[in-house]
Amino acid sequence: MDPRSLRKSSTKSSGVNPSDTEGRLSPVQDVEGSSSDQDEVPELQKSASIEKKETNAGSVYWNHPFNRGAEQDPSMRIEGRRPSDARRKMSTAARRASNAARRASTAIVETAYKLDPLTVTTGNPLNLGVNEIRRVSSVGYTAPGQFNARRFSTLAPSIESIEKPAPSLSTHSSVTVPYVRQGMSEKQEDYIIQRLAAHDDVESLSRTKRFLYRLCPVLVVVTIAAYWIYFALRVRFTRDAEKAAHKTYWMAWAFILVELFVSIPMLLHRLWGWHVVGLRKRPKLRLIGDNVPSVDVVITCCGEDDDLVLDTAKAACNIDYPRERFRVLVCDDGKSKTLQEMIERTAETQFDNLYYRSRPKYPGVPHHFKAGNLNDALEETARLPGGAANFFAALDADMIPMRDWLRALLPHMLQDPKCSMACPPQLFYNVPPDDPLCQSLDTFVHISEPIKDSMGVAWCTGSGYVLRRAALQSIGGFPTGSLAEDVCCSSMLLGSGWHTAFVHEPLQFGTVPDSLTSHLKQRTRWTIGTVQTSFKLRFSLYGPLVKHMTFPQRLCGFVYTVSSLFTIFLVLSMFTAPIVLVSGGNLVPYRSINQLKWLIRANFLSSMLNRVNEFISYLPSGYRTGQRDARAMMWMAPFHAISVIRTFLLPKWLGGKVAVFTSSGSQKAELNERDPHLRAPLWRRLKVTIWDCQCYLHLIYIMFAIAAVAVSMYWNLTDDKNNTTKKTLISLLTHAYWPPIIWLSCILSCWIPINYAIFPPDCPDRQDLLVRDPDTGVAYPSEESKKTKITWASYAWEAEYTLITIYGVVVFILSFWF
Repeated sequence: MDPRSLRKSSTKSSGVNPSDTEGRLSPVQDVEGSSSDQDEVPELQKSASIEKKETNAGSVYWNHPFNRGAEQDPSMRIEGRRPSDARRKMSTAARRASNAARRASTAIVETAYKLDPLTVTTGNPLNLGVNEIRRVSSVGYTAPGQFNARRFSTLAPSIESIEKPAPSLSTHSSVTVPYVRQGMSEKQEDYIIQRLAAHDDVESLSRTKRFLYRLCPVLVVVTIAAYWIYFALRVRFTRDAEKAAHKTYWMAWAFILVELFVSIPMLLHRLWGWHVVGLRKRPKLRLIGDNVPSVDVVITCCGEDDDLVLDTAKAACNIDYPRERFRVLVCDDGKSKTLQEMIERTAETQFDNLYYRSRPKYPGVPHHFKAGNLNDALEETARLPGGAANFFAALDADMIPMRDWLRALLPHMLQDPKCSMACPPQLFYNVPPDDPLCQSLDTFVHISEPIKDSMGVAWCTGSGYVLRRAALQSIGGFPTGSLAEDVCCSSMLLGSGWHTAFVHEPLQFGTVPDSLTSHLKQRTRWTIGTVQTSFKLRFSLYGPLVKHMTFPQRLCGFVYTVSSLFTIFLVLSMFTAPIVLVSGGNLVPYRSINQLKWLIRANFLSSMLNRVNEFISYLPSGYRTGQRDARAMMWMAPFHAISVIRTFLLPKWLGGKVAVFTSSGSQKAELNERDPHLRAPLWRRLKVTIWDCQCYLHLIYIMFAIAAVAVSMYWNLTDDKNNTTKKTLISLLTHAYWPPIIWLSCILSCWIPINYAIFPPDCPDRQDLLVRDPDTGVAYPSEESKKTKITWASYAWEAEYTLITIYGVVVFILSFWF
C-alpha cells in the first residue's frame, strides 16, 4: 500500500483539504470530550456517505442522500419543509433538555476528577480522533526481510510480497471515512494505526448504560455512608442495651465484629466504583495494512482433547494477519502423539506457520507447570529460523481467537513504547443455561478490569494476551513459584515501571469447565495463586519487585489479596447468625422502641441504596450476572477458606500443603453431568457432590441454620414476656427475621451445588456450538453460543430478592405504627 495514495484517498473521501488538516478534525470526528456522540459515528457512516464540499457561494454543503434528492426535486429542500411552530418548540425543548443533561453529567465528571486522588490513564497517548489514521515508527522492530514465520519457505519476504489475508469484516466494514493529519510520517516501513471508535467497548455499553453508569460514584459514596451510619447506630444502641440490662451481649458483639471484617474488603471493592466516573478513555484501535510487527503465538496444553487444541490452533493460524509475520507454536506438556501428528499434518497441508513442541521433563527437576511451559516456548521461539519475534502472545488450549485479535491488541502497544502487555477479556461459548455455578467471568472482565485499566492496573487475565518480548525478558521471563503466573507476571511488569492495557473487546472465546470438580479445582487454584503472588510481591506494599508501582497499583494488589484471605471471615459470618439464634441471643439489641425504629429505618435506607447501587454498578456485565456472582461468592467461600488455611496457615505437621481442590472420588469422565444422554444416575451424582466434593459442609450448614431458626422461633413464641402480639412480632423481628434475613440468603446459596447435582443443566456437544468452515475446517463459536440463556431459574432467584425487598419495605412502613 502506497502511503501517499492512502493519504490522498483518505483526505479526498473525508472532504478535508490536505493543507488544512493541521490541528483540525475531520467532519466526522468529534472532540474527545463528547464520547457519547463519537459512539455513533460508525453507524452514521454506514447509513449515509457523508462528504463535505464547497459551494459557489463559499458555504459548506454536506453531500447527504437527502440533499442530493433536493437538488433534483425542489420540494425536498429544507426551506420547503420547515416545521410548524409547535414542532419547533418541542424540538427546542428536547434539545435543551439533552444539553442540560450532558452539562450535568460533565459537571459530575469534572468534580469527581478534582476529588479523585487516583490518576486516570487515557489509553490514547497519540490523541487519535475517531477514524483518524496515524503512523507509528517501526524502528526497533524486526523488519519483514529479517523474519519469516513460514516453515517451508527459505526466502525472507519483502513488504510488497507479503501475503494479504482476507479482510476482517469487523476491521474494515465499520469505517468508511478515514482521515490523515498533515505532517504524518510517510515512511513505508512504519506501522499504521486507525481509531475506529471513541471507546473499545462501544458495542457492549450503549449510550444509555454509559450515562447511567456515571451515577456510580454518587451512589457508592451515599451507599457506604448509609451503611456506616447504620453500623454506628447498631454499636451505639448495643452499648445502651447493655447498660440498661447490666450485662454484656457477647454474641451480638461477635456478630458485629465478624460483620466488620467481612465488610472491609467489600467496601474496598465498592470504592473502585468511585472511579467509574472516569469511564475509561481507551479507544477502539486497529492495526491496518500489511506492514506489521512479528509475533510468536503460543498455545499451551496438557492433556486436553486433541480436537479442542486443534480448533484453537487452526483459528490462531487463520487470523487476519500476514502469515509471514506470525508463528503459532503448540506447546504440549501432555506429549500427545496423536496431537503431534494432527499439528504436523495441518502445517503441511494448510498453515505452514504452525509448529509443535513438547519439552523434556526430567525426574526430580521442577518443571513449574504452565509457567515452565511458557518459558520453554520463549526459548524455543528464539531458536527457530528467523529468531524471536518482537511480541509474544499466548492462548489457552480452548481459547479460539477472533480474526482481528492481533490487529486489535497490538495498536495499544505500538502507540505506547512502555506498554508491556495488552490483554482482552476471557469470554466463553459453552456456559450452561442460567450459569448455575457462575463460571463466566463477566463481572470481573466487564466491571473490575475496565476500572483497574483506567487506573493503570490492568492484570493479565490468563489467555489471549500479547507481551512485548523485551519487557518480558527484563523481568526474567514468566515468574515461577505461583499458581497464578499470569497475575504475577503482569504485577512484576507494573513493578518494573512498564504499562499494561486491558482491551475491552470480544476477541477470544473458550470453554468453561464442564463439571463441578474441575470448576472447584480451577477456582481454588486461582485463589491460592493470587495469595502466592501477593506474598512474593510482599502484598505490593514494598520491596524491589514493586518499587516502580504507583499508588493505585499497590492499592489494587493489596485489596485483592485481602479479599482472598478474608474469605475465612465470610465463612464465620455465615455461621455466626445461626449460632447467635440457637444460643438464645439477640441479633439486634436495643434499649427502647424508639431506638428500634431508628435501626429499622437506617437498615432500610442502607438496603435500598445498596439495591439501587447493585443495579447501576452491574450494568456492564448485567444485573443477573452480578447477583449470580454474589451468590457464588457465598457458596464458594468454604472451599476458598479451606485452601487458604491449609496452604498458608497450617504447619506441615498439621496437614499444611498447597491445597488445590482435588476430588477423592469420581471424575468428570464418570459423571458426564451435563450430557443428557450419558449422565450418571442421581445417587452417584449426589455421592460425588456431597461426599467427594465435600459439599456435606453446605448440607450441614443448611440443616444447622434451619434448626437454629426453628429453635429461636419456638423460644420467642413460648416466652412469657411476649404476652402480646406486638411483643411477639418484635421479638421475632429482632432475632430471626431482621431484614434482609441473611440466613435465608446463605441457605439458598449453599443449596446451589446440591441443586446442581440433582438438576444438572443440559448442554449441547461442543461441536454443536461451533460454525465450521467446510473447506478449511476452521471453527468459530456461533453467535447464539456466545450468550448465556436465561430460563425460569434466573427469574426464581429474582423473585427471592424481590420478596426480601418487599419484606424490608413492609417492616419499614410498620416502624411508623408501633
